[in-house]
Amino acid sequence: MIPNTYQWLWPVFFYAVGSIPTGYLIGKTRGLDIRQHGSGNIGATNVWRVMGRNWGLAAFISDFLKGFLPLYLVRTLSFPDADSWTVTLLLVACGIAAILGHNYTPWLGFKGGKGIATSAGMLGALMPPVLAVALSLWIIAVLITRTVSIGSILASVVLLPAADWFYPGNWIYIGLATLAGGLAVWRHRANIQRLRAGTESRIEFSSKKKNVT
Repeated sequence: MIPNTYQWLWPVFFYAVGSIPTGYLIGKTRGLDIRQHGSGNIGATNVWRVMGRNWGLAAFISDFLKGFLPLYLVRTLSFPDADSWTVTLLLVACGIAAILGHNYTPWLGFKGGKGIATSAGMLGALMPPVLAVALSLWIIAVLITRTVSIGSILASVVLLPAADWFYPGNWIYIGLATLAGGLAVWRHRANIQRLRAGTESRIEFSSKKKNVT
């Protein structure tokens, strides 16, 4: 099946879905502007750090679903048997649009999260084996170092070799892995500076939130 002209407008919809600032909205349910606390980021890690584990997990799941659910539904319902390069390119464009929406949400002055959870959702819909490798590395790294940024950077770096291993010769998926991984590392450049300076924050696994009043 070849996508028609109307379907090529789908990335606009995916950008809109990705732009929903879930971490910010979760903070508002508790009377907090998450941008004024912790690292100031609206992503799940800062929500966890400021509000506790349960709220952080809720933010992660919400951001993951922004990248996974719409893309999975489009792929399974609209293109169940299609594997042409045009369909693959359309789905990849939709996934990238969702990540960009999360990272640069217009609702908060085009300032958003770092895209790790939304990227994971996108990978889950398009390249599950690659997600499995990256997520495994992320979990191991975070458990050992208690530093989410280290896990996120390592998971981002492994995307390209994992995509090349599982999808050899698929230049669209390999390009997606390169772009998603590179964008994630770029969004962590401040974290990299703090890691080099030894000032990067570690995450606590307690479900209790800090006092932010």
